[in-house]
This record gives sequence, structure tokens and C-alpha cells, in this order.
Amino acid sequence: MPPALTPDAIRAHSSARWIGTRIECLDTIDSTNSHVRSLGLEGAADGTVVTAEEQTAGRGRLGRSWVSPRGRNLYLSILLRSGLDASLLSQLSLTAGLAACEAVGEWCAATLKWPNDVLIGGRKVVGILAELEARDSDRFVVLGIGVNVNMSRAELPAELADKATSIAIECGREVDRAQVAGRLLTHLERRYDQLHRDGFAEIAAAWNRLSAMVGRQIRVDEPGGIVTGEVLGLAPDGALCLKREDGREHRVIAGDVTVLGGYDRVGSGE
Repeated sequence: MPPALTPDAIRAHSSARWIGTRIECLDTIDSTNSHVRSLGLEGAADGTVVTAEEQTAGRGRLGRSWVSPRGRNLYLSILLRSGLDASLLSQLSLTAGLAACEAVGEWCAATLKWPNDVLIGGRKVVGILAELEARDSDRFVVLGIGVNVNMSRAELPAELADKATSIAIECGREVDRAQVAGRLLTHLERRYDQLHRDGFAEIAAAWNRLSAMVGRQIRVDEPGGIVTGEVLGLAPDGALCLKREDGREHRVIAGDVTVLGGYDRVGSGE
């Protein structure tokens, strides 16, 4: 097994000033998001970070499970308190996706699939789950980020073999997980501070530059039904803009996205 993650090893690769002031590196946990939520309810500080060597009940978007083999990947959750508004949760999630894509991009060319999946070669390498906790006057977000760092192809479940990948698979070598964690915290803090300082428009522009979807035909399973169209890009408020077959523009606020044409073109990582 590779060396276990430690706070000092992560900080050695991070230039973040406030995210990661407190870092807990656990062995086995049901879910790092669940643990950080408990810490938040106990009053833990903004920017608290928790990692685990293994999750027994890791969670992804839309109720999906997150495969979490021991010692191979990065399972990390962050407590965020400052400047939060429930209406901006989707923008925070998109910002986290951008930061994760930039971090992975230090090893391999990476792209984004709406809302916040990071892809390498059309296959998913990062998943993000942002959960808002609002109780009386206490409000915070738990931001969970799972990065497939050192999983081999043989370790990928059969149902994910053509949909997921890892940094190691794409680079052809194993990668220091602490370095990935440190770089992730660095990029996340920079983009999070930018979001609160300058608003979302610049984040949206950067997201579009790294998008794997602009110009592609997609199908969106929305709460109100299924919509298809060509992706125009991310709007300044975070909505995904489509051009439908009849020429009308359609804004996607929430839904499950599939890129039409198969994973060999772009892939959705779902």
C-alpha cells in the first residue's frame, strides 16, 4: 500500500491560506461528507478538510455511490462557511469542478462535463457533491471531492470500465496523492475567493474554455422531462444553455446530462 495521507504531506504541496488550516486524515470512514457535516454542527472552522484512506459508503450526485478502494484514490471533504447563499450552491459546485479540473490538469489534459464532472479522454476522473446544511442561524456547505488517482484498469468495476479512469491510468505511472490533494486545495481556494470577490462571470468563462461539451449534442433528463440540443455554453449565472432543434434557446438548471454520440467522442463519465 502507498503511504497514508498526512496533514503535513498535503500542506507541503498547498499554498492555500485558509482552506486546510485544519486537516484530519482518517483511516476508514463511512463518508467524509458525513463526518465533515458532524464537525460543522459542532462548530468546526471554515476551511476544515477531512480525507480518508477508505470510504465504506461514499456518495455521489443523484444518490449514486462512489467507489472508494483503500489507499488508491483521494476522498476529501471541505467545510465552507463564509459568504454562503443557498441560491448560489450550484455556482459553488461549478466553481469546485473548475478548480478540480485545473488541479488534475497539472498531470493530464482534463475537461469538464456539466455540472462538475472532470474528464480525461472522455472518462470521469473526478466527482463532486456539494451539500448545504442550514439549521437555525448555522449555515455551511460540505463540499465532497473524489479523485481517481491511482486506480488501475483492473480495479475499476466492470460497469465503469468504459466510463471512468484515473490519473495513473492516463499518465502511465502512480501519482503522489498528497500532491494531488495539496494542488486541489490551492486551486479551490483561488477560485472560491475569486467567486466571492468578482462574482461568477469569470468562473463561467474559464469553465467554458475547459468544457468538453460546447458544440456537442446532449440529452438532459430534467425534472420536467427530457430536452435535447446543442450546448452553447455556461451562462454567467451557471445555467447550461442549449440550442434546441427548433432554434430556441433552453436553460438547464438541474438534470442528468448525456452526451449523444457515445463516450468515444466526449463521454459523460456517468
